[in-house]
Amino acid sequence: MASPFCGISTCGLNAAAPTGFSTKKTLSLVSPTFVSLAQEIRPRRRCNFRANAAKELYFNQDGSAMRKLQTGVNKLAHLVGVTLGPKGRNVVLESKYGPPRIVNDGVTVAKEVELEDPVENIGAKLVRQAAAKTNDLAGDGTTTSVILAQGMITEGVKIVGAGANPVQIARGIEKTAKALVYELQKMSKEVKDSELVDVAAVSAGNDYAIGNMIADAVNKVGRHGVVTLEEGKSSENSLYVVEGMRFDRGYISPYFVTDGEKMTVEYNKCKLLLVDKKINSAKDLIAILEDAITSGYPVLIIAEDIEQEALAALVLNRLRGSLQIAAIRAPGFGERRSQYLDDIATLTGGTVIRDEFGVPLHKADKTVLGTAAKVVITKDSTTIIGDGTTQEEVIKRVTQIKNQIEATEHEYEREKLKERIAKLYGGVAVIQVGAQTETELKEKKLRVEDALNATKAAIEEGIVVGGGCTLVRLASKVDAIKQTLENDEQRVGAEIVRKSLSYPLKLIAENAGVNGSVVIEKVLAIDNSRYGYNAATGKYEDLMAAGIIDPTKVVRCCLEHAASVAKTFITSDAVVVDIRVPKCTPVVNPMCGSGIWRQSAHHCCRGTAVDGEPAGAADGVVAS
Repeated sequence: MASPFCGISTCGLNAAAPTGFSTKKTLSLVSPTFVSLAQEIRPRRRCNFRANAAKELYFNQDGSAMRKLQTGVNKLAHLVGVTLGPKGRNVVLESKYGPPRIVNDGVTVAKEVELEDPVENIGAKLVRQAAAKTNDLAGDGTTTSVILAQGMITEGVKIVGAGANPVQIARGIEKTAKALVYELQKMSKEVKDSELVDVAAVSAGNDYAIGNMIADAVNKVGRHGVVTLEEGKSSENSLYVVEGMRFDRGYISPYFVTDGEKMTVEYNKCKLLLVDKKINSAKDLIAILEDAITSGYPVLIIAEDIEQEALAALVLNRLRGSLQIAAIRAPGFGERRSQYLDDIATLTGGTVIRDEFGVPLHKADKTVLGTAAKVVITKDSTTIIGDGTTQEEVIKRVTQIKNQIEATEHEYEREKLKERIAKLYGGVAVIQVGAQTETELKEKKLRVEDALNATKAAIEEGIVVGGGCTLVRLASKVDAIKQTLENDEQRVGAEIVRKSLSYPLKLIAENAGVNGSVVIEKVLAIDNSRYGYNAATGKYEDLMAAGIIDPTKVVRCCLEHAASVAKTFITSDAVVVDIRVPKCTPVVNPMCGSGIWRQSAHHCCRGTAVDGEPAGAADGVVAS
């Protein structure tokens, strides 16, 4: 007879054992039938499911810990380095859910790396920080960050292994990096509109179709406008521009619609009433609505909400044709809603009615109304186009928001502030990325995103010669920097930076099938900062004229973050990691028909001894 308690785990309790074994406890959660079959058994080890809090320590007395960390760095750098340069290849990433991803983006590849050895994994994570931080600030140059960090670590480990003072070397690296950033800014020049195409194309892997589209988007919305990305529904890329201030709030009632075919509300030379609270009664709006009827102008009400009584009065007057009216809820929530209303007031020249201003809604007149050249409202969105009379106020408002961007630390908040600036300037460009398959779409979208970020970075801080040649030229400035350092060991740190600056160009050349050392020698043979190696064509030429350009901000972030990781790495002398315990996975012997299995790395079946104990006597048995 089968047990009615089939499937109840007795891990940590006692289970069936052959007759003749000593016993101190008996099973309590079994049926009488099972008890009749099972004999009393002795207690055995319990399954321990507590987390193992012990740590494993690695010391660098013989250099083993440093070598393991460096191995992790090299594994990550070699993987990410495959994507560097115009002839860099892609990396295929396994996805647990859905198709595999094929990417050419350094930081995306770096985030997927998880090494089996815990010390090597820590080394990989350290260098990953350089890529992640560069991606956060500049949005591009993540692979270069990793390669630069690897170069500094490789050169630094050699010196520290020979007995040099790692603390002084780290200070030398830090001071040299700061001095090189200053030299980089002197080499930088402001980007022209015609050069934005080259900046975007180089970042997108020399894809000039993407470069032209991004440059076109920036030209349409202005350098301070917002360009966003979407996944398109077709196989082709497309670009469209949203003019005016647009936000995701539609009309409260469909009875406000003026175009029944399109189901939209459209008014020209429209007045706006902005209220930062709920409107409870139509009586509060009488003064403004009577003036609107008399003067014949349309009115758009933007409020936190409108109660049913007030809304019914507005709809009734709209249906009678006596009043051109529409109402929407204010965009955003809480404090952000108040900020949006202030932005709309700035754009239209109106005044936001608030309780703290001391002007109640029922006493408000037409002087508080703003003016828009055109208003278009659908069931999902509202677009307000200003009449151009408030440009000075808009510029002041934008300056104020820019100061808030500099003060905030949260990336999400920063993005929202940038969106507000774009809406005030009156334009948002949307690039829809298209592809034949989902795998191609993901890869293409990452490249377009990198190109867009590179373009924004170039607008912010200017451009320098690309292709890794700027870093090689900076290496010649190190000799002068050495003279300003305090001691010989700090000068050794400066020399480490100098050697590492050639690593990116060397790898770009090797990915193009050329000897990297020979390329560096030929580039440095000509004393012209614009001259370099074009890996896409294999020619040595004026890279600025050829359109091989890098944003100054990207190069600066690469240098700063690589130096930060390298100096931290070479001053490390011990590693502490968790002891990895193998996971307990149930293993069932397919030849065993008893249904008895155990949560262990060992196979268990009746009649088989495990760890020197009779079958069924090991801990973790499940009876059915």
